[in-house]
Amino acid sequence: MSELLTDDQIDLALRDHLPEWKVVDNELVRSVKRDTFLDGIRLVATVGQLAESMNHHPDMDIRYTTITFRVSSHEAGGITDDDLVLARHIDTAAG
Repeated sequence: MSELLTDDQIDLALRDHLPEWKVVDNELVRSVKRDTFLDGIRLVATVGQLAESMNHHPDMDIRYTTITFRVSSHEAGGITDDDLVLARHIDTAAG
């Protein structure tokens, strides 16, 4: 299990590598808007495959053309390096 990151480590990662993300209730959170509902579903499917390959799964909320991703390490009780890696993969998939 990865160790929890400090607030300073998280702030640095968000500033330098994950500017679209924010911390809400000890989770990394980002919303992505798509042109159509089906475009959003395709993004969720892509992220689902990535998450499965990593064995690290985000919460994904679909609201018509907006998908909100929430990433944290439940076992660790907060945000770890694994979450930063997954967030970067989500950014890549989201374009």
